[in-house]
Amino acid sequence: MNRRRLLQGTAASIAAGFLFPATELDAAAAGTTDYPGAHWMPASTSNYTASSRPSAYPIDYVIIHVTQETWSNTIGVFQNPAKKVSAHYVTRSADGYIAQMVREHDIAWHAGNWDYNTRSIGIEHEGWVDQPAYFTDALYERSAALTASICDRYGIPKDREHIIGHYQVPGTDHTDPGPQWDWVRYIRLVNFA
Repeated sequence: MNRRRLLQGTAASIAAGFLFPATELDAAAAGTTDYPGAHWMPASTSNYTASSRPSAYPIDYVIIHVTQETWSNTIGVFQNPAKKVSAHYVTRSADGYIAQMVREHDIAWHAGNWDYNTRSIGIEHEGWVDQPAYFTDALYERSAALTASICDRYGIPKDREHIIGHYQVPGTDHTDPGPQWDWVRYIRLVNFA
């Protein structure tokens, strides 16, 4: 092996370490996500509460959010210990890629209401509430499959009383996922996933 190839390989390994730290690669390779279609990209431990759900708290809801931000910026916010916010999952608009950021047994800080945080799984979706082009087929389909899996695993009914928007959380001032979110389509996809 010549020196140039060795250096190129070393540079690639170092770059991969910065983009995907070894613990994330190891976790993803070991299948430690709660949902097999997700990739592990952990939030800062300063942005959620460690727990032992569902024994500590029942999981009764899936809460649908829209990031009001790009996918990569959302990941950065959840990994920033100063932000004090997270969600269990983030779904990318373009291809439906799903990052798991908080384990389901832990309490993500996503709903703005402690009672709802303790009893829900939060799924963020890349986009803006007033820009429906972000709500792609891939985003709807992959997110619905994730929601169906969560509902199946925790015995959550696949209906609008249990799969709710952030705007439905008591005490919130949020409007997401907004009027452009197609609830009929989404619940249909969840039920047929």
